[in-house]
Amino acid sequence: QVQLVESGGGLVQAGGSLRLSCAASGRTFPRATVGWFCQAPGKEREFVAAISTSGVTAYYADSVKGRFTISRDNAANTVFLQMNSLKPEDTAIYYCAVRPGSIPGGLIARGETYDYWGQGTQVTVSP
Repeated sequence: QVQLVESGGGLVQAGGSLRLSCAASGRTFPRATVGWFCQAPGKEREFVAAISTSGVTAYYADSVKGRFTISRDNAANTVFLQMNSLKPEDTAIYYCAVRPGSIPGGLIARGETYDYWGQGTQVTVSP
């Protein structure tokens, strides 16, 4: 069983930055793929970014490439999402998700691939 707790959300002006954290319990975390997803009011959940078990490979949605960076500290059981150059359209609840083991690249952006989810953290970007 893996429990996930997101933090770091908040209110920021457009162009600003936030750093989200996803802290995990459980021994499987270092060998798990971790993803970030977001859901805005009235919209479906969207893939944001994901990172491989080793941290060597990162995946990003086109909308955040060049602005967001995902990283992980396996010793601390934590994954980070550095969000720069934020835009009002980034406003959403951000969730981290975990799947023990590796995920084929073609499935990395699909939420149903992941087994465990956090409660989410709100990110609000004002114009």
